[in-house]
Amino acid sequence: MAETDPMSVAERRKYLHRMRIRYWQAKRKKERSHLLDEMQAVTGMHRKSLLRLIHGELGRKPRRKQRGKTYGVEVEEAVRRIAFSLDYPCAERLKPNLEWMANHLEVHGELRLSGELREQLKTISVSSLRRRLRARGDAPQRIAHRKGLSRTTFAEKQTIPMRRIDWEERQPGHFEVDLVHHCGVSTDGQYAHTLQLLDVATGWSECVAVLGRSYLVMQDGF
Repeated sequence: MAETDPMSVAERRKYLHRMRIRYWQAKRKKERSHLLDEMQAVTGMHRKSLLRLIHGELGRKPRRKQRGKTYGVEVEEAVRRIAFSLDYPCAERLKPNLEWMANHLEVHGELRLSGELREQLKTISVSSLRRRLRARGDAPQRIAHRKGLSRTTFAEKQTIPMRRIDWEERQPGHFEVDLVHHCGVSTDGQYAHTLQLLDVATGWSECVAVLGRSYLVMQDGF
């Protein structure tokens, strides 16, 4: 979980459990009001909701009736096929590309879409996608496979000035650079590569084929 992500329900309850002790130990009304301001700023919850929890029970009650599965095997199979076709992007990147990619696969006879399946692909959430990819184990295996073939050493990463670019970047001119190895299961010997530059803001992509990865070859490719 990233530092900038909002607090989960469990994290809020743990925080409020500690703050409730301070709240009841405060003698003056003004001090309690300041503590409520602090809790409101940290949790993002409404003041009345905070008071209800502080004066009530912080423990979460189990559901009386468990929810049924919203998405069945048909959706899971479609998500798996679309994710495979897009080389397993993260759930956040997969979500906005589900519908058009499903239509594209249907045109080529690789996916059959019913009206219900189309609607479900439109409404499925990022968290639901993340759970399905994790449950299948497809994405972790794919990532592990790619990492296993990486030829970039730690020393090279230290000397080359590079960093991750925020995907919300709006100014053109910030590029993600990838070198795709067309080597099969082994990275030994000389083989072709694809050098790709992708502008993060506009999505514009430039690709060039190179043989090997020497300095001169890379210079010519760029």
